Amino acid sequence: MIVALDAMGGDFAPTSTVEGAILAAKECKHKILLVGNKKCIDAEILKYKKIYNLEALNIEVMNASEIINMDEHHPAKAVRNKKNSSLSICAKLVADGNADVFVSMGNSGAIMTAALFYLKRIEGVLRPAISTIFPTIDGHCIISDIGANVNCKPEHLVQFGIMSSLFCEKVIGIKNPRVALVSIGEEPIKGNELTLTTFKLFEKTKINFVGNIEGRDIPKSKADVIICDGFVGNVILKLSEGLAEMMLKLARKEFKKHPITWAALPFLWFAIKNLRKKLDYAESGGAPLLGVNGVCIVGHGSSNGKAVKNAILVGIKTAEHNIANDIRGIITSYNKGY
Repeated sequence: MIVALDAMGGDFAPTSTVEGAILAAKECKHKILLVGNKKCIDAEILKYKKIYNLEALNIEVMNASEIINMDEHHPAKAVRNKKNSSLSICAKLVADGNADVFVSMGNSGAIMTAALFYLKRIEGVLRPAISTIFPTIDGHCIISDIGANVNCKPEHLVQFGIMSSLFCEKVIGIKNPRVALVSIGEEPIKGNELTLTTFKLFEKTKINFVGNIEGRDIPKSKADVIICDGFVGNVILKLSEGLAEMMLKLARKEFKKHPITWAALPFLWFAIKNLRKKLDYAESGGAPLLGVNGVCIVGHGSSNGKAVKNAILVGIKTAEHNIANDIRGIITSYNKGY
């Protein structure tokens, strides 16, 4: 298997992407293709010469003459105009069958455009969705969509539910996952026009739809798949990241205020370490763009090396389960009414 990594994508690229590629290469035997400015990438790789046996790692560098920046005002236009960008080349490699996974921490709008332009939508899929793994009190859930589609129709949300439910079962390993729709109340009559109509459509599907879910109940493990439009999903994700960071900082402040508690810190260290790991977005790495012909993983723009590594591993796991083919089958069945 070959993973095409956009080495120039992300706020800290290529430093973070090269580190992530090396860390991933240590854990798996699959080939990782670093696509980007070869001179910059080679310089970053050399920093690890004394730490790792680089020749033993299955990493290769492919030069790309252009870069799509994180702050592109017109990401779709940038993809069309910069066909030799690292991001576009990664997508094309997967489309042409020369790579199995496309991973980028770059401009999410550009990633979406490149995936649609080169990989194309799976037949029958109305819109692809970014589906991320989200921590809960008892494990994890999937939230879809988290930013690919800020304006959605009920039919889009239902397809997000079908695709994410399949991903949750096949990749995460949760049998018959519970699917819930984000709304302002659990009752079927609560919500806006979008959620009210979507609720009725979900009831007609064969997936395990458990009804509406409020934002406060998402971390309580009341559902395994959480469905919303990209606007709401992105707000949930960003708010949760901020809350997690705030909780850890507040805990540190409180420890310093009380000498006895501070003295007990060594005994609490492992619990705190596990909590930090649970709340760290880098642990999930990246989110698959479900609904395109191929595996595309969208990473956080501020990803560090660990996040990049985990995004690569998520991409490999997704490709191993051949999710695109399964989505094609289940969407075809749904569109035919069975």
